[in-house]
Amino acid sequence: MSDQAPYLPDIILWAIPAFIILIAAELMLNKRGKGYELRDTATSLAMGLGSRVAGFLTLVPVLAIAYAAHDFALLDIGYTWWAWPICFVLDDLAYYVFHRSAHRVRWFWASHVNHHSSEHYNLSTALRQTWTGFIAFGFIFRLPILLIGFPVEMVLFCGAINLIYQYWFHTEAIDKMPGWFEYLFNTPSHHRVHHATNAQYLDANYAGVLMIWDRIFGSFVAEDPSDPPRYGLVNNLGTFSLIKVAFHEWTAIARDVWTAPWRYKLNYMIREPGWSHDGSRDTSAMIKARAIAEKSRNRE
Repeated sequence: MSDQAPYLPDIILWAIPAFIILIAAELMLNKRGKGYELRDTATSLAMGLGSRVAGFLTLVPVLAIAYAAHDFALLDIGYTWWAWPICFVLDDLAYYVFHRSAHRVRWFWASHVNHHSSEHYNLSTALRQTWTGFIAFGFIFRLPILLIGFPVEMVLFCGAINLIYQYWFHTEAIDKMPGWFEYLFNTPSHHRVHHATNAQYLDANYAGVLMIWDRIFGSFVAEDPSDPPRYGLVNNLGTFSLIKVAFHEWTAIARDVWTAPWRYKLNYMIREPGWSHDGSRDTSAMIKARAIAEKSRNRE
């Protein structure tokens, strides 16, 4: 067992030049920028830059929490070779749980929603990342891995690999990968479903790298060529304002909590997006149920 931490670079920072080069390549190859809109792309790039700044500003408290959790670890796993693949798989499972929660719990959704706010789907959309992950406590989903005994640096590095992998499938330039790859791994086709607002695609395909989690937990939906994905939010923002993109759901939560009757205030933070105490809004489940009922009526 190796107890000494190896040198683990900031691979996300190293990957940024490749991200930009690939966006330029997609622009040139994808019918002269089809799927791109200048203001939308600028917003995505600015959100990505802001996310890096936010991550830097909150790095110290996140590391302090991570090391404090590791102090209570059940095991002392260290940097032995076999720990790396296990850590990666556990981190991918943690990401699935986080991602599913980020669509089902409004507090987490408030931080994640900006990633879905673009009505376009291209590589720049992958960079449309949150500024408020620390406020949403998104880091708590990796604490169980640290409590098992995997080193902090190993968990963070596996998380960075996971995030970098997710970059390439934010594109319409790739239709389908080989069948075995589509079955095992997340791909552009699977993730287009995740970003779509079509009723049948809502709340599906939460995986980071391995599609096994969606298949096990019943959230997998295949892309249907007869129902091309429509991107964005169920209720689109209609603006490229960085402040609105980054914070609109937080302000909406504050407004709802302020005006709601006391017995419902907490629900506006922890229930699913679209929930309302008087049923005046639509949740994804309500939208899907209506679509299924309408399809059933059309068959009659």
